Amino acid sequence: MRVLGIDPGLTRCGLGVVEGSIGRPLTLIDVNVIRTSADVPIAQRLVTIEKGIDAWLDEHRPDAVAVERVFARSDSSTIMGTAQASGIALVAAARRGLPIATHTPSEVKAAVSGSGRADKAQVGAMVTRILRLDAPPKPADAADALALAITHIWRGGAQARIDAALAVQRLAGRTR
Repeated sequence: MRVLGIDPGLTRCGLGVVEGSIGRPLTLIDVNVIRTSADVPIAQRLVTIEKGIDAWLDEHRPDAVAVERVFARSDSSTIMGTAQASGIALVAAARRGLPIATHTPSEVKAAVSGSGRADKAQVGAMVTRILRLDAPPKPADAADALALAITHIWRGGAQARIDAALAVQRLAGRTR
């Protein structure tokens, strides 16, 4: 399974593609950050993010997209930009008919580090270890995008198998 993880943000939108499956080593395919300047109007910044995500979807052809679920913070201007970038990511993936999952920051932290309260350095260190990298991806938004992709492979893949097994069970019940 190939997953594009997206850590949405208006200034820095992290993108990371990971390939693998549960129980097997995961492989880093690519990682980067789309940057926009606060000096540019928000609509133009969102267009830049959309074009960047579209290019990654075209280039890497993921099987699924995992986006960080927006959560309430005390700084409403930060959450607004994150929500706008998240919406762009969701629309870009949905337009292609890709499966989309959202994961909360604490779910991602728990999946990669074992603790939902892990800090950015711990998440970066675990992403480095899981993907067998020489150094943590920089900036932290890039590592967070990879952590989202890892979480989806580990959790989303398991959920997909459960859903498929339940569907088979329902069909078997109808044919009896």
